Amino acid sequence: MQSDDYKKLGFRAGLEIHQQLDTRKLFCNCPGILRTDEPEFVIHRKLHAVAGESGVIDEAAKYEAAIGRDFFYQGYSTTCLVELDEEPPHELNPDALKIALQLSELFNCQALPIVQVMRKTVIDGSNTSGFQRTVLIAINGFLETSKGKVGIQSICLEEDAARIVEKTEKSSIYRLDRLGIPLIEIATDPDLKDAEHVKETALKLGEILRSCKVKRGIGTIRQDVNVSIKGGARIEIKGFQEPSMMIKIVDNEILRQKELVEQGKKVNSEVRNALPDGRTEFMRPMPGADRMYPETDIPLLKISRDMLNEAKKNLPKLKSEIESELKDKGLEPEMMKLLLSEGLLEEFKALINLHNHPNLVVKTLVLWPKEIAARNNLSIKQKQERFSVDVIESVIHQLQKGKIKELDVKGILEKLGQGIHIEDVLNSFSKKESVDVSVLEERILNLIKEKPGLNANAYMGILIKEFAGKFDGKTVMECIRKFVK
Repeated sequence: MQSDDYKKLGFRAGLEIHQQLDTRKLFCNCPGILRTDEPEFVIHRKLHAVAGESGVIDEAAKYEAAIGRDFFYQGYSTTCLVELDEEPPHELNPDALKIALQLSELFNCQALPIVQVMRKTVIDGSNTSGFQRTVLIAINGFLETSKGKVGIQSICLEEDAARIVEKTEKSSIYRLDRLGIPLIEIATDPDLKDAEHVKETALKLGEILRSCKVKRGIGTIRQDVNVSIKGGARIEIKGFQEPSMMIKIVDNEILRQKELVEQGKKVNSEVRNALPDGRTEFMRPMPGADRMYPETDIPLLKISRDMLNEAKKNLPKLKSEIESELKDKGLEPEMMKLLLSEGLLEEFKALINLHNHPNLVVKTLVLWPKEIAARNNLSIKQKQERFSVDVIESVIHQLQKGKIKELDVKGILEKLGQGIHIEDVLNSFSKKESVDVSVLEERILNLIKEKPGLNANAYMGILIKEFAGKFDGKTVMECIRKFVK
């Protein structure tokens, strides 16, 4: 679809981004981690729709309540009474607030001097209390894009919902490990000009979010897009895991509304779920303002000038700034991409102070452990134990002291991958005598006599095994090429 087509249709779109923060939970001291072991207890609840502050029951709440589901909640020893809605919430997590204020600055927003925690009615069972706590932190910001400024309407802090385990027509099972993890919610103005602009803006928002202390991986960030055309209605589309699907889904929603308008049918404002094939399906009516009311268990929060100054003083660097610095250090693009994707920048900075060879440090810290773990079918736990930052630091430290050589590093990691203790591996390599290249060349000549007619790669495979850790692949191949054309 061309840009002019979007204009003619009266296209309007805005984004809502929800990103988990890497801190403890928002209103209690429980850790913000997802458990993989079996739950330790289950509780059973029924929820009911109630009127908000205006005395009106929200339409979305009525819809969910009419279904009449039973809700079961799985918990752990790390689940407290706040999550069970048996104890009032604690004060707002100061670490989460600091991150929200940093993002307010990065998005050019105006932080509010006094904020009120609100309750947002949620009746699908994903919150044990029947509501989600949310607090508006900042307003009236902007983001620069290739198609002009996109207004940042609001930045909120809110608690994440419980994790769905199983859902049937009459019951739902949730897990409470996710309930209460802090979320940053960023809502843009409806300034997005076309589907490509929606994708670009989502990626830029994500890049700035990832500069702060946020969680990484699937499910830690959720993107909703609001779409409408002339004669249609605002539709909120949920369920985006990948920005790559945004263009297709947005364009399909435009076509869906366009067909309804042309047929003289009403386009209802509603929430729809994004499907893997690019279509959407109805989820529930669009919620309204009736579902919001003040949280009376938490006092008003004052955002002081000192808090704002502290947030500004410790602003994180954006990805583009970090990439520029890494490039200046001599890090190759592929190594840079690998390092940043694994989120090990701080560990890299510490190791580079020991051994100022950035590409080797990244290979040692990220690339080779990843390859070795995959080749040896190591579990996540085994990989973390055998290639912990402390272990890698020990290897780099020995390299810095001259106890081992750069050519030894990959061989050392191979041994660590086999489960051999770090001290035993380092001792064995530090005692090895260096091998002169002439010894390698002599072995190549003998190997050619023993196995004539092989190609260079075949000889390479044999020699790498024989001289493991003594020569790198480049040196071996250069020697082979002297005798094999």
